[in-house]
Amino acid sequence: MPSDRSDRALSTIGPSGQPLTLEDLPPPDTVRWVIRRKAELVAAIGGGLLSLEDACERYQLSEEELQSWANSIAKHGIRGLRSTKQQLYRKSRAEKVRGSLIHPMTRDLPLSSGE
Repeated sequence: MPSDRSDRALSTIGPSGQPLTLEDLPPPDTVRWVIRRKAELVAAIGGGLLSLEDACERYQLSEEELQSWANSIAKHGIRGLRSTKQQLYRKSRAEKVRGSLIHPMTRDLPLSSGE
């Protein structure tokens, strides 16, 4: 159930630095989440314009998905929201973990022989 809106902000600052209101947010039936829309929704939640619960219900998104968007912005900036960048950042993180477990001289060798 959506939370009481009486304690919600009427506007907040959006990712572009401009005021952001509920009317500026993507429509509830949004399917294609481009960087700008993701950033606006994260800013709206962070600025108190919309609660996490309300955003999940309104957009049919999971808390985990929204949290991953917020984490990407915090770690990599708005560009981190690009789906191709997500894959690169995940790969980079996995290589760092894997690289710390493998001797540097053998890092480029396959992990299993496979043949």
